[in-house]
Amino acid sequence: MMAFEQIKKDWYSILGADPSASMSDKQKYQKLILLYHPDKQSADVPAGTVEECIQKFIEIDQAWKILGNEETKKEYDLQRQEGDLRNTGPVDAQVYLEEMCWNEDDHTFSLSCRCGGKYSVSKDEAEEVTLISCDTCSLIIELLHYG
Repeated sequence: MMAFEQIKKDWYSILGADPSASMSDKQKYQKLILLYHPDKQSADVPAGTVEECIQKFIEIDQAWKILGNEETKKEYDLQRQEGDLRNTGPVDAQVYLEEMCWNEDDHTFSLSCRCGGKYSVSKDEAEEVTLISCDTCSLIIELLHYG
């Protein structure tokens, strides 16, 4: 799993994008990158402003490199989701993936929650996430792997 060292940065807000929106639209990115491009800055702009524009240009470029690529966007979204879960509350239990039930129909692992709801995770997500929330209540489990 790729570790986004600047996971605290909200790459979506840097691009002015909605996390649920498709990132296939490059127009917004291109407008932003041109707006802050160092070569597009006026010569009479104060040095501090130029530095701010360069920093903003770098952030926009980093954000697009993460969100413009389907694979890195998915990893970033999973890490954001996990960060949100860590802030929601304490982990209720630690469960090994091998203890969860495999559902062949929808290709997910699942486990019943004490509230009657269930924890579920796809096979691909199971390799990348460590926290799973119940679909009904606020309980969270930590997903462990043998080995």
